[in-house]
Amino acid sequence: QVQLVESGGGLVQAGGSLRLSCAASGGTFSAYGMGWFRQAPGKERSFVAAISSWSGGNTYYTESVKGRFTASRDNAKNTVYLQMNSLKPEDTAVYYCAASNKGIATMTDQYAFWGQGTQVTVSS
Repeated sequence: QVQLVESGGGLVQAGGSLRLSCAASGGTFSAYGMGWFRQAPGKERSFVAAISSWSGGNTYYTESVKGRFTASRDNAKNTVYLQMNSLKPEDTAVYYCAASNKGIATMTDQYAFWGQGTQVTVSS
């Protein structure tokens, strides 16, 4: 069993920044690709970013966050990060991290383990 715990969410004004962290325990962290998803009220969970299992791994982003969000990982700390800059009100959602035994993956069914989420609220 792999456990994932997100932190770093909060309330910011439009244009501000937040850095989310996801700490993993159990399993072999370096073997997992990691993803970030978000879910706004009344909407389905959707893909945000993914990073490969390699140290300094390759990344992939959904179109709406390209140039604003950056995913990274520190395998020595069993932690993945999502740096979010230039935040917009439409970024408001609960953000989840997830672990996959695949490479870069963008669908929820490709991830075996999920955190419980952290709230990000961007005011206008």
